[in-house]
Amino acid sequence: MSFVKNARLLAARGARLAQNRSYSDEMKLTFAAANKTFYDAAVVRQIDVPSFSGSFGILAKHVPTLAVLKPGVVQVVENDGKTLKFFVSSGSVTVNEDSSVQVLAEEAHNIEDIDANEARQLLAKYQSQLSSAGDEKAKAQAAIAVEVAEALVKAAELDVITTQPPPQ
Repeated sequence: MSFVKNARLLAARGARLAQNRSYSDEMKLTFAAANKTFYDAAVVRQIDVPSFSGSFGILAKHVPTLAVLKPGVVQVVENDGKTLKFFVSSGSVTVNEDSSVQVLAEEAHNIEDIDANEARQLLAKYQSQLSSAGDEKAKAQAAIAVEVAEALVKAAELDVITTQPPPQ
């Protein structure tokens, strides 16, 4: 079979499959880490996630996707409009055809629970470990720790900015 004919057949099959998909009008989120479950099939309006292929937002009827999370902030907009933000160290996000979404994080915390000063101290500690690392393995481990700590500081400082009352 020629390449062109094969491509036409695949395109036609893909179009039929796309027409037959049954996307849901509501999105159900399951978001968990090793230490806690934040959402268990909860209906939400939107989820914003940081991934190594770029940050992206997810709404109901989103195209099925699988992505690796990078250290950063996952933002969840609940149906009532309330927005919650969580720091994730790493993990994965899966968007399914039925508009269900699973966010599985290695470690996750509500950013309201993160102390910015402690995060900065942690970053300084890991930067020191990176500069004094002797072998390649220690350097790689310290570099990962620095990346996570930098994202943690950024998340903590974001929370400080968004929770302070406006000036009078």
